[in-house]
Amino acid sequence: MVFIGWPTHTDYLRAILFKIKYNIMNETRNNYAVLKKIGLDLPPIGVKFSFFPPEDIPPLEMEARLSLCEMLKMAQTANRCFYLSKKHTETCVGKILLGMEDMVPFAESGQIGPRLGVFEEARCNQHFYQFVPKLDKGNTNFVLFSPAEQLTFEPDVLVISANPEQAEIVMRAMTYSTGELYKSVCTPVMGCAWLLIHPYKTGEVNFIVPALIHGPHGRQLYSPDTLLIGIPYRWIPTILTNLERMKLRLEGHKSKADYYAEFGTILADLAGKSKALEDAL
Repeated sequence: MVFIGWPTHTDYLRAILFKIKYNIMNETRNNYAVLKKIGLDLPPIGVKFSFFPPEDIPPLEMEARLSLCEMLKMAQTANRCFYLSKKHTETCVGKILLGMEDMVPFAESGQIGPRLGVFEEARCNQHFYQFVPKLDKGNTNFVLFSPAEQLTFEPDVLVISANPEQAEIVMRAMTYSTGELYKSVCTPVMGCAWLLIHPYKTGEVNFIVPALIHGPHGRQLYSPDTLLIGIPYRWIPTILTNLERMKLRLEGHKSKADYYAEFGTILADLAGKSKALEDAL
């Protein structure tokens, strides 16, 4: 797969020198180093929706022709930070979802989905638009992307790409100290809205399967077993803290035999203690 405007190693070095030159290697409140313990293949990416341009991040190359989800993947693969502005070209619906552009009438009427084979009729395509989250028009002029290790800002949303085993660890870190439910909500198109904007607007952690979404599937951005997790800013401290505190790889996940052995031991122990308490009472 070839991306126009794909950054090189020189681009990454240029971004680092930019920060050094202007003495803006500032630190964030959260310690993202704990994410290394999960063994992710691609770096987590912090995303921020900004009204003003950043002072410490270079812009995406103006000649780049990428969709919003491709920009996210580019930040991961190239392992470098950049920002998108209203002046940049975005090749899908990203700038519409970000409130930077209006949807053209033929698209808003639902004409595209049936042509793609995603929907039977335009009415089905048009129907789901009412549920797709969008940012208010005019509030976001810039979108910042940065690998977690290079963050110089507090992200609005932290995006983690993981296989099911790794995703289980991240999601368990959310519920470990809170009891919060796992939630996944998405539509067959406009997946970036549910990964980035939905967590930001609702404050809920959301995970999606890119293989189930038309754009990421067609662009072959991730392996079929990948899950993308969008973590809003209010959940980032809790998840990072719990990743430090809890056991990442559980005993009962090593094998089927280990699962039954551990579970059986726990049940027998609790039953024995309950019986002893009942006798004492």
